[in-house]
Amino acid sequence: MATKAAQRARIATETGFIAALDQSGGSTPKALSQYGVEPSDYSGDAEMFAAVHAMRTRIITADAFTSDKVLGAILFERTMDGEIGGKPTAQVLWEDRGVVPFLKIDKGLAEEANGVQLLNPMPELGALLAKANAAGIFGTKERSLIHSANADGIAAVVAQQFDVARQVIAAGLVPIVEPEVNIHSDTKAEAEEMLNTEILKHLDTLEDGQDVILKLSIPSKPGLYDAAADHARVVRVVALSGGYSTDEACALLAQNHKMIASFSRALAEGLNVKMTDAEFGAALVGNIDKIYSASAA
Repeated sequence: MATKAAQRARIATETGFIAALDQSGGSTPKALSQYGVEPSDYSGDAEMFAAVHAMRTRIITADAFTSDKVLGAILFERTMDGEIGGKPTAQVLWEDRGVVPFLKIDKGLAEEANGVQLLNPMPELGALLAKANAAGIFGTKERSLIHSANADGIAAVVAQQFDVARQVIAAGLVPIVEPEVNIHSDTKAEAEEMLNTEILKHLDTLEDGQDVILKLSIPSKPGLYDAAADHARVVRVVALSGGYSTDEACALLAQNHKMIASFSRALAEGLNVKMTDAEFGAALVGNIDKIYSASAA
């Protein structure tokens, strides 16, 4: 419990950001391509996931990836199950780097209905949460997607997210509730207003000890989620980059003083498998410094 308390305090109060290293399934080839590893470079899922694990390992073991600026890291299940230098990944993060480990638990998105995509069913959630606990994971992440300002759809997304969050909390983990709003939506600002209302409503139904982290698209109206950030049941509000470039995401995040980053694509922007370690380290330092500064604003 002392470890959990230290991890919670780190996420709740310290300056820095959460790295999202949890690309999976359909997003893995895109992440690898960004890194300079094309589909022709691997054959089948096993080689693909080995390539992405090597990429994540290179990031995690880089000199720049330390607790000085990185508070936490979200892992894909295969990454959690894997090892770095013969040691389980989550242990490397916390014991060697001082970085709090999280786990992506969702199984992708359902087909769009009412302008949103709900979480796919997770029939083995209980077993996965038990495995996460055994691996030393602190919290989880589950992502839904909102495409338009549809009140019924947004209400359904938030209700489902908080239902899953309660299951995660009951298992002794801290959930990252992630109802992403598509940054290309024509009704992004309106959808975010609806989302904020629903989130505040559901936060008020949580009891003492039922605490969550919110992961949200950077809002069109700066400061929109300040009330949520101040809510007693919210550990932290973090922002996803959502397809913005690193510079765009950081500039927008800096306008939201009660949000910190949890970037994926923006963190890995410009990194390439063919870089020397020195080149890779320099590029990663640049991204980490930008993201840290925006999170500290």
